[in-house]
Amino acid sequence: MHLPSQTTLDTLHNGFIQLHRPDADAIRAELSAGLLSPQACTSPKFLYDALGSKLFEAICELPEYYPTRTEAAIIEEYLPAIGRSVGRGCTLIDLGAGNCAKAARLFSTLQPVQYVPVDISVDFLRDAVGCLQQRFPHVKMTGIGMDFSGSLELPAAVRREKRLFFYPGSSIGNFMPQQAIEFLASMRDACGTDGGLLIGIDLIKDKAILDAAYDDALGVTASFNLNLLQHLNRLIGTDFNLRDWRHRGHFNPDLGRVEMHLEARRDLTVRWDDVERRFSEGERIHTESSYKYTREAFLSMLERAGFMPAGTWTDPHSWFMVCHARAA
Repeated sequence: MHLPSQTTLDTLHNGFIQLHRPDADAIRAELSAGLLSPQACTSPKFLYDALGSKLFEAICELPEYYPTRTEAAIIEEYLPAIGRSVGRGCTLIDLGAGNCAKAARLFSTLQPVQYVPVDISVDFLRDAVGCLQQRFPHVKMTGIGMDFSGSLELPAAVRREKRLFFYPGSSIGNFMPQQAIEFLASMRDACGTDGGLLIGIDLIKDKAILDAAYDDALGVTASFNLNLLQHLNRLIGTDFNLRDWRHRGHFNPDLGRVEMHLEARRDLTVRWDDVERRFSEGERIHTESSYKYTREAFLSMLERAGFMPAGTWTDPHSWFMVCHARAA
């Protein structure tokens, strides 16, 4: 999930901005380096092609996957308090917006002057913004198709006043802890002196609950993970056969993170371009990490990144936390 240091405004049409088009050579180089590394790995961003985005929507409806409904319940219960903490009339910047449904729940209370949904899945985002604009015609909407993890330099069309970055779903957990602090610091820089952050954080809890959330009985998460291989086949011409791989998802208590892997069912060789990678039976490709935090550890991270925690809200089981922080 990395942008070039200099991006060029590519498209502006009907309130949608595409900052850059995918660089096929850069994608090929990134994926090849990951697949050829001693511990084969890929960035989580490659899980989200058009089908992957739809599969993740389905995951969010699963009984085992508590984060989405728990976060939604927290926001619903404490929305008045969140509104008092944040105030009205913000520039609401929704990172990893997906179908925009989470941010839409905030509109009536926060009354944003401008809504800026940002997502790497360009076509998916464009459709979502179009539907949302019909529901809220009075809110100025500027969708941005970009890969935001490498840079949060936003175009001039995004208001600088009272920027509120909205980063739900505990997506911050996809970063290693030090990288998470650096990303939080980049949000702090981008939100200016009167801005802030509204973020969802998944908290450490019983291993069995976490394992089930990332390896559901219906196998939707497995399909989501395996779909990555089809995406790689399209992107760089690998010859992955989905039948040769199985999904693995589990909580690693030593590292404080859930890990998702794809595990080879047999000895095999994957080829693309003029290179190949041999996998032994049981060897894995690491496709995603999701770090979990205690309340105290995450608030400390916010402070190190230049934010001042302003309010925190949790569910009755303390499984999940929503936090508002102001630029310090």
